[in-house]
Amino acid sequence: MDKNSNLSVFLNGLIKENPTFVIILGMCPTLATTTSSINGLSMGLATTFVLLGSNVVVSALKNLIPDKVRIPAFIIVIATFVTVVEMAMQAYVPALYKSLGIFIPLIVVNCIVLGRAEAFAAKNNVLRSALDGLGMGFGFTLALTLLGAVREILGTGKLFNYTLFPENYGMLLFVLAPGAFIALGFLIAIINKLKINK
Repeated sequence: MDKNSNLSVFLNGLIKENPTFVIILGMCPTLATTTSSINGLSMGLATTFVLLGSNVVVSALKNLIPDKVRIPAFIIVIATFVTVVEMAMQAYVPALYKSLGIFIPLIVVNCIVLGRAEAFAAKNNVLRSALDGLGMGFGFTLALTLLGAVREILGTGKLFNYTLFPENYGMLLFVLAPGAFIALGFLIAIINKLKINK
């Protein structure tokens, strides 16, 4: 495999097949955890760690896992990495762990993670699988951080908890669930418009 091929595997998740803006996967954590840019960034990085780890392990063990137990085996691998993330967050950043709550353990059933294990890691070598995990993870992180930033600016007048506008600026709608749908819809529309104009 040449370097350009490996680079395209990495960039695929960032741009062409961005899990949030293009493929529209993983909407539950996308909409629920992006009340702030910090939450979006943290959820994205946690998912990136799980994607990278599970892709590498699945790729390394693909010839040892029988077809009949392929999906349960993938879920066990994914759940192992999610447990590591959950325990690390609980130990070192408890406030963030409380803020993200149930959505950390729910990474196990995130269709992005299982989908990449099944569609890519089970069919490619370890290096390409690692690059795919990183690309998809960084694409997901970028999308969640951007959505969280838009919602935080419009909802509270802050960005990464730094005040940009006076306290009475915020629009409550963008802190609540409907604001997540509205902001995501506009971001997808902008990205589609930019792709058409290229």
